[in-house]
Amino acid sequence: MIGNSGNLLPHTTNIFQKKELKSVFIQIAGIAQYLWDRGWAERNAGNFSINVTGFFNANELDRLSFYPYVPLSKQYPHLARTVFILSGTGTRMRDVANNPVENVCFIFISDSGSAYHLIDENPEGRSARPTSELPTHLAIQQQLLQKNAQEKVVLHAHVTELIALTQLAPFTTEKAVNSLLWGMHPETVLFLPDGVGFIPYTIPGTENIALETLNGFENHKVVLWEKHGCMTVANTLAEAFDNLDILAKAAKIYFLCKSTGMEPEGLNHLQLKEIRENPPADTPIYKKPDFSI
Repeated sequence: MIGNSGNLLPHTTNIFQKKELKSVFIQIAGIAQYLWDRGWAERNAGNFSINVTGFFNANELDRLSFYPYVPLSKQYPHLARTVFILSGTGTRMRDVANNPVENVCFIFISDSGSAYHLIDENPEGRSARPTSELPTHLAIQQQLLQKNAQEKVVLHAHVTELIALTQLAPFTTEKAVNSLLWGMHPETVLFLPDGVGFIPYTIPGTENIALETLNGFENHKVVLWEKHGCMTVANTLAEAFDNLDILAKAAKIYFLCKSTGMEPEGLNHLQLKEIRENPPADTPIYKKPDFSI
């Protein structure tokens, strides 16, 4: 449904100021600042998408279909009538932190899943546009819905410690990198028991890396791109950051040990087994990973 969007400006303003979304914007600002401070989002690097459809009722969704639309290169039928907050293309995380409303955008996926409606609060259409990684985000978000997963957030960042790790030849396989990360810190076993998916170097922005990333998310909550960065899915943006933070800590411990000129011991097989079999009550319930240590 396409119509005249001229009389929808007050409605758009209400969307950006929707009280139910206040906590989401507060979290966006906070996590964007963390990403910038950590150096995980240099220049305009880093992007995210958040499925916020649950904050809108049926009547509000109907009105969103009157906004101008942009055709998508692929159809995403499982995303029909969903609403997303996305980081804006070309925006810096430091700017997102200072003013998230002006540096993110809302989109509404059309009834057919073949286009998105841009919910623009600027009458001259100068608001932020979706991240250039939109197709990848939509593909992952669709996969999450197809799996009836709880996760509603996709976050991509250039985590320095993890990029450095994949520059080392011994850690360029999924088994090797997971063995190291689990061995360096118990938190990686407790909160990311399925480890990370690993994608050998592939040109960023290609269809190939998108497909490999989807495959990686079949069994993992984090996918590591060799010599580039990583993506993670989570229930909230804060939890997504936590996933990356835990892995970065494990990699940092490894590099600190190596900086002394010595090889870190790491947790041994029995210690890892003990952790898996006796998780604290406040950690996720998980299946036993397939990786052998």
